Amino acid sequence: MNEAHSIGSDIGLKMGVAAESESNDNIPLLLTQSAYPLKRTGTVWTAVAHIVTGVIGSGVLSLPWSTAQLGWLAGPFSILLIASTTLFSSFLLCNTYRHPHPEYGPNRSASYLDVVHLHLGISNGRLSGLLVSISLYGFAIAFVITTAISLRTIQNSFCYHNKGPEAVCESVDAYYMLLFGAIQIVLSQIPNFHNIKWLSVVAAIMSFTYSFIGMGLSIAQIIEKGHAEGSIGGISTSNGAEKLWLVSQALGDISFSYPFSTILMEIQDTLKSPPPENQTMKKASVIAVSVTTFLYLSCGGAGYAAFGDNTPGNLLTGFVSSKSYWLVNFANACIVVHLVGSYQVYSQPFFGTVENWFRFRFPDSEFVNHTYILKLPLLPAFELNFLSLSFRTAYVASTTVIAMIFPYFNQILGVLGSIIFWPLTIYFPVEIYLSQSSTVSWTTKWVLLRTFSFFGFLFGLFTLIGCIKGIVTEKIS
Repeated sequence: MNEAHSIGSDIGLKMGVAAESESNDNIPLLLTQSAYPLKRTGTVWTAVAHIVTGVIGSGVLSLPWSTAQLGWLAGPFSILLIASTTLFSSFLLCNTYRHPHPEYGPNRSASYLDVVHLHLGISNGRLSGLLVSISLYGFAIAFVITTAISLRTIQNSFCYHNKGPEAVCESVDAYYMLLFGAIQIVLSQIPNFHNIKWLSVVAAIMSFTYSFIGMGLSIAQIIEKGHAEGSIGGISTSNGAEKLWLVSQALGDISFSYPFSTILMEIQDTLKSPPPENQTMKKASVIAVSVTTFLYLSCGGAGYAAFGDNTPGNLLTGFVSSKSYWLVNFANACIVVHLVGSYQVYSQPFFGTVENWFRFRFPDSEFVNHTYILKLPLLPAFELNFLSLSFRTAYVASTTVIAMIFPYFNQILGVLGSIIFWPLTIYFPVEIYLSQSSTVSWTTKWVLLRTFSFFGFLFGLFTLIGCIKGIVTEKIS
């Protein structure tokens, strides 16, 4: 485990050695351009697709529940606040991709770990490596859980349609998790992030589709009832402490739904230049966060207005017995397709980091470094590396098993959001920006950025405590 923590720093320290020892265009994305020249063809729209694929996923389904806990005032305000924080943070990071100048610097930081190590040193690089690994791994677990919920909802929908709304329809999520894991084992053999542009585009289309379906079904239910549910203060509870913990879980879910800092550098590293990559990435971030915020506000608000105090943790599970069961099933199928892509978007950077560390540590190992070319009838040639095959298979298997042990949708999302929001979305981007811009201590800019970081810390601590309590309560109940 200690060796894994030093992956990012080891790669940063020894990049030059690696560059001399190997020449291979088909490598994981996390190495810098100086090590391996990659053909970058990305545009603002491919970057938007990557961001939307990574951001709009599990989180959008929990937002009606989050809005229900917060109410009509605090709910939308919290979404807008976290959206603004995420966008501001992404702007700070975009300017650190090249060094020392944000547009013309000759050195690229092709991963989050690279940029932290470059500006903040080895210790912070190792800490960020640990947090990034936890976040990427946690997202993968969340995607397994959400996929199982969607597949179970499809099966239950058919059951209620055939046997009636009062029928007892039971299904085992573990079976769906195993199926999803098997699919991901195959897809995880895709060499690197540059090879999954098509997957991101398809997944982004799916995200819009199921988001609008969920919003449309909610609006239809509001019209059928003739009024909107909900209140200013949100769901009432038996005591103030219970309400406080539910609010913290809701904020954790929202914070999970936005940040893409851990994959921002990988996405920016796919962009062609000119124009400068930071300008393109800022445009993509504005477009992606704006579209995401519109969908979040619409889905969160419509879902809460449709169900009120009975808003489910996963929006589409509330329409299982709906007359439009076929539309609900199609939306859930879109979620599954989207999460197949999202799993890869968040896992490929982790794969690249770990495998690059092994390649440096064991440069003479055939198991680690040798790539075999497989040619199957009617299929393009496929590259196979035994390290990638074994490690990626074990990775997918472990995320599947953990999801089976802790299948708590809202609480898991909240914990993940709480863990990554302050350190990865606020603290490190602020510190990196202060370092690159050589901001003088106690100036107005310095004080404002440090204050911003401090309040982000308090927010993350509050949501983390509440979400952990939620998991413990679910486990023992």
